[in-house]
Amino acid sequence: MTTPPRRIDVHQHLVPALYRDALAAAGITEAGGRTLPDWSPEAALEAMDLLGTETAILSVSTPGTAFLTDPGEAAGLARRLNEFSAALPARHPGRFGWFATLPMPDATASAGEAERALTELGADGVTLLANNDGDYLGADGQDALWRVLDEHHAVVLVHPAELPSPAVDGIPPFAADFLLDTTRAAYLLVRNGVVRRYPNIRFILSHAGGFVPYASHRMAVAIAADTGRSPLDILDDLRGFYFDTALSSSPAALPTLLAFARPGHVLFGSDWPFAPTAAGLYFANGLDTAAVPGVDRDNAEGLFPRLARSAPVPVPARPLPVRLRRGAQRAGARLLFKLVQPGTD
Repeated sequence: MTTPPRRIDVHQHLVPALYRDALAAAGITEAGGRTLPDWSPEAALEAMDLLGTETAILSVSTPGTAFLTDPGEAAGLARRLNEFSAALPARHPGRFGWFATLPMPDATASAGEAERALTELGADGVTLLANNDGDYLGADGQDALWRVLDEHHAVVLVHPAELPSPAVDGIPPFAADFLLDTTRAAYLLVRNGVVRRYPNIRFILSHAGGFVPYASHRMAVAIAADTGRSPLDILDDLRGFYFDTALSSSPAALPTLLAFARPGHVLFGSDWPFAPTAAGLYFANGLDTAAVPGVDRDNAEGLFPRLARSAPVPVPARPLPVRLRRGAQRAGARLLFKLVQPGTD
């Protein structure tokens, strides 16, 4: 009998009703070019069981609170989202953790909410959008937030948002722009010395870091020319990031990530529910084929020690039709993964 992988998913989203309602009031029905998906804890657990995920660290995706122009409203929405998220682990022991939402680009208010979420509400870290209405992570004026996160040795999930420019017709932002957005934030965090001044912050870059692994040497040369620093030091900073595998564990992307990332810095991610379960199964096959050390659980335990101390969550017995359906879904995903790989000619 195959032992479940007990995966820790560091890139899974939640879309609670209070957030959907706030977006709808602002006329927002999609994110990144995709319609807002349905979400419930029960649906999340169903997808997690299919993917072999024991614990998901949940986060709010783009646009976060940046769509609200009133700073007070943004801070209020962040507080409500964090209080909602904080209640989930108790309702579903061992299955959920959460990254706090912060009302960026207001760094002072975000620092206060980060302090509250990390010390009072039990957040596992925070999520930050690569840009908030054009204000990128790593820009000037954010030190109040970095100081708090550094003091608490916080884990930060950097998630892309839509670029601060019009989308190109025919190219949904999630397909290409998101990768550039994450890369821009990583570039500035290194170029402007944030990762050196605040070494206790552990940054996770979504979707295998966007273009960071692929373009790392090109970026290092550019930053070195701009700052006078050694390219080797810059590459060392870039390799200090953690990377999740959401939508990225393909035979084209995964080898580049593994060639660049430090050992232990690659973490499992699904991007559910914005990425449907079928997509999660497809990319999970890339990890199973490559047998990436530690990616399912061990590497994430280094960032979230409470999970390293947790006993396996009992898996409830499922009716035979459910087991058969899940087996068929997994088999279909494996077959599709094999069929769509490029040839060697």
